[in-house]
Amino acid sequence: MKIVVDAMGGDYAPDVVIKGAVSAVNEYDVEVILVGEEQKIKPLLKREKYDPARISVVHAPETIGMSESAASSVRKKRNSSIVLGINLVEEGKADAFFSAGNTGAVVCAATLSLRMLPGVERPGIAIVIPSLKGFSLMIDVGANIDPKPVQLLHYGIMGAVYCKHILNKPNPTVGLLNIGEEETKGTEFMKETHELLSSSKLNFTGNVEGKDLYSGKCDIIISDGFVGNIALKATESTADALKNFLKKNIKKSPLAILGFLFMMGTFRKLKKSMDYSEYGGAPLLGVNGVVIIGHGRSNIKAIKNAIRVAKEEVERQFNEKLLEAISKK
Repeated sequence: MKIVVDAMGGDYAPDVVIKGAVSAVNEYDVEVILVGEEQKIKPLLKREKYDPARISVVHAPETIGMSESAASSVRKKRNSSIVLGINLVEEGKADAFFSAGNTGAVVCAATLSLRMLPGVERPGIAIVIPSLKGFSLMIDVGANIDPKPVQLLHYGIMGAVYCKHILNKPNPTVGLLNIGEEETKGTEFMKETHELLSSSKLNFTGNVEGKDLYSGKCDIIISDGFVGNIALKATESTADALKNFLKKNIKKSPLAILGFLFMMGTFRKLKKSMDYSEYGGAPLLGVNGVVIIGHGRSNIKAIKNAIRVAKEEVERQFNEKLLEAISKK
């Protein structure tokens, strides 16, 4: 199995991306194609220990920056690591693509090159989030900021198939992120979406509020990409602020330091459960190919786990199962 990795994508690229790719080929049964600036990649590869037959390099002279416009950069930079990498999947030369780079550019390039699966109108980014009952899947968190109700229904179907075949949850519950639990709450868009989900074959349990994001009230949380992205980043910043607040105040008190030492094991478990690197990348569902998007701050472990996520999606034939589910909606 060949996984294309955007070597230039992410805040710590290409060094950390290369180390993560090496870690993946050393641990999993995969081959990696690194796409990016050859003169930067090859010297870094020489420092690593791996089977040379399992990592190859495809030169991409251009890079799409994190702040660049998605649509225009994909059109103008045809030789970028994102565009060339996704083209390798479209041409059948690789099985999946991963990037921790410009999310909008990845979504745009994947949609244009791979196109959508029949019956799916728009792609959605799904992300695994920790909950009090294990974990939940949230979709969409940024691919489609102005969807139609039927597209959120598609997100529910895609999320259900992903939970069943990738996350091993046979009959996942589905909730719609809204401003209240009652079906009469929200805009007309939300009410229409609620009605579609209620009449579908999904295990729909109704609306969920922001307070339920991490409660485990449902297995799948459906949202438009605008609200989903804000909710995700708000909780990320809250977690960072809380961590810094604890560090700052614990240092002020010898008693607090002692208490921290006793609680260190608990804090380690909490940190692990909230660590995005443990879950790897976020699948871009709905496109006719396997595409995984990583956090811009992805470290070595996150890169390695994202490649594992891509491998699992290919092995378990996710898109074939999704096509079957969409045809029965």
